[in-house]
Amino acid sequence: MLLVCALIAVVDGDTVKCDGQSVRLLGDGAPNISGFDTPETYRPDCQQELELGRAATARMSELVSQAVGIEDTGVRDRFGRILGSLILSDGRTAGSVLLEEGHAAVWQPGYSANWCDS
Repeated sequence: MLLVCALIAVVDGDTVKCDGQSVRLLGDGAPNISGFDTPETYRPDCQQELELGRAATARMSELVSQAVGIEDTGVRDRFGRILGSLILSDGRTAGSVLLEEGHAAVWQPGYSANWCDS
């Protein structure tokens, strides 16, 4: 189901709010199977992760202006957030753009990207 939001607010690179309701974005992924992950801005593991997270959040803010709605999968995550995809006017998802541009990593259960230098 496509959610049309009067207001989409960016929380971070992979989470937005649609009219106040939290949405964890999947990109082209499937709920609890695959998706994308961006660096953390809340409790990052290192300064580099914080900076990368801020860049991903800024890019998501740009992409929101091109959004036509959010495709709701009907599934909620463990925090009660909608799992869905932010659909852009050209038909792509915001997640696919972030992945293409290097602002995100592919997510799968049990995998966590390392955004810090070793």
